[in-house]
Amino acid sequence: MSEEDQELLTEPRAVDSVDVCIIGGGPAGLATAIKLKQLDNEQGSGELRVVVLEKAADFGSHTVSGAVIEPGAFKELFPDSEFTEETGIPLPPDIVTKVTGDKIRFLTEKSTFWLPEPPQLANHGKNYIVSLNNVVKYLSEKAEELGVELYPGISVSELVFNEEGDAIRGVSTKDMGISKEGTPKSSFERGMEFHARVTVLAEGCHGSLTKKAISKFDLRKNCEPQTYGLGIKEIWEVEPEKFNKGFVGHSMGYPLTTAEYGGGFIYHFGDGLVAVGLVVGLDYANPYFSPYQAFQQMKKHSFYSETLKGGKCISYAARALNEGGYQSIPQLHFPGGVLVGCSAGFVNVPKIKGTHTAVKSGMVAAESIFAEIKDLEVAEEGTFEEPDYKPLDLVSFEEAFKKSWAYKEMYAVRNVRPSFNSPLGFLGGLAHSGLTTMFTQGLEPWTLKHHSTDSAATQDASKHKPIDYPKPDGVLTFDILTSVSRTGTSHDEDEQCHLRVPDQDLQKHAEISWPKYKGVEQRFCPAGVYEYIEDDSTELGVKFQINSQNCIHCKTCDIKVPAQDIDWTVPEGGDGPKYYMT
Repeated sequence: MSEEDQELLTEPRAVDSVDVCIIGGGPAGLATAIKLKQLDNEQGSGELRVVVLEKAADFGSHTVSGAVIEPGAFKELFPDSEFTEETGIPLPPDIVTKVTGDKIRFLTEKSTFWLPEPPQLANHGKNYIVSLNNVVKYLSEKAEELGVELYPGISVSELVFNEEGDAIRGVSTKDMGISKEGTPKSSFERGMEFHARVTVLAEGCHGSLTKKAISKFDLRKNCEPQTYGLGIKEIWEVEPEKFNKGFVGHSMGYPLTTAEYGGGFIYHFGDGLVAVGLVVGLDYANPYFSPYQAFQQMKKHSFYSETLKGGKCISYAARALNEGGYQSIPQLHFPGGVLVGCSAGFVNVPKIKGTHTAVKSGMVAAESIFAEIKDLEVAEEGTFEEPDYKPLDLVSFEEAFKKSWAYKEMYAVRNVRPSFNSPLGFLGGLAHSGLTTMFTQGLEPWTLKHHSTDSAATQDASKHKPIDYPKPDGVLTFDILTSVSRTGTSHDEDEQCHLRVPDQDLQKHAEISWPKYKGVEQRFCPAGVYEYIEDDSTELGVKFQINSQNCIHCKTCDIKVPAQDIDWTVPEGGDGPKYYMT
């Protein structure tokens, strides 16, 4: 590299000082921003600089969830909304569908059996089916109206530490216009730093900065490892006679065996639209198992196919989600910042919901932040370079969240997910879950533990037989590249691969992984990013390939790869999926 190129890549970044910098424009990040500016406009100067940095090109285009949401947290966030009386939730009527019916069934390959509905899963008459990316778009509009500074298309790649290295003073955004070879292109633009009194990590499940903060400040020292699921989803336009607006269906069993945890869903919403999906716990042992292929199988069961036949698939998405619950909540504060939403893991697994708890965590964080900074000087250039500046460590946020209904709700269902990993097995877990959700309701005097990590749960391929999944029919089931084409995913072809292995030595990764796991990466990935290609010139007979342009930012690879040697980092801002109605 020339000296000129080296100078470009290392020149000092421009610095902007803000009061609060929020990384991630999902429900938790936007709820934090909205509540902060509400408090500032009502009780403060109205001049606090609250900034949201979002890597997606548009707010909502990286957002995916089932999604059935509860109205309570939104009513707290928007107590005076004109929509509440009309719809029952403070969101526009054109983006919400009230649930009119529930059904939960246990499936075998050929049959369907009734299951009792846990009270936590009851949605009829009180909850709403939504496209969560539409909800996020609406929240971003409300935030902007209040004076929040919104910056989409900005990837944040690094935490910025103070001189002592013991606190966060902000973040830096990713350099743009760097070639595959690591040299600056003509379009090169140096990233900038945002220094803040408080940095809020709201990246969603398994965020790249959150991972660094958890490691740096040992935020998991008093909790168990997080465990995850992978949610895979399609949106269909169905025939009018098969559309049952407001219907919510859930299933357990087929195509999963008793060795996998998870279930399917089908939601009828909007104008003739159906969301269909499968969530699979990433603690499965068999490296030959493919969540994507299992989802394709599921759609052929009559519980789903009777609705989908004759329809048209218009959208596809996938995302990892937290399943660890109460036991896996890390410390929520660290010097200079806090964790909110799925960055911390606030998903209620029995409800299959995390949006309401994410929004509540953002609101509680905003209240704690505002109480600490409301009397301080509003941020100006150089504010946080003063010699006597001390980073805030918001212990008060964690204390306040532990008193909230969201924390109590997570405690009450703490034993559901780990019961399926106990010696009782699947049926024992089902029975235990029924006991805790319907009878003891969290009052049981025990707390079950999780296993270690999802990556460690993966067993050697020698202990399992390969699974012969049927070929897609192109009608109900699809090959993986067809599905990826429905995500709108794009990445600059001439940029460095954001999926990092040590020294980018792909063959070394293959030598570690292939002999034991026989290509687990190309099965756990729901986007065809990882591939083993026959190559007689290598000792293994295969070479490992990363098709990073296919990546839909689900984070499954970072979570599930047994050697834990794939590091998901942010690509250039604006890259990735452009989800529709997810």
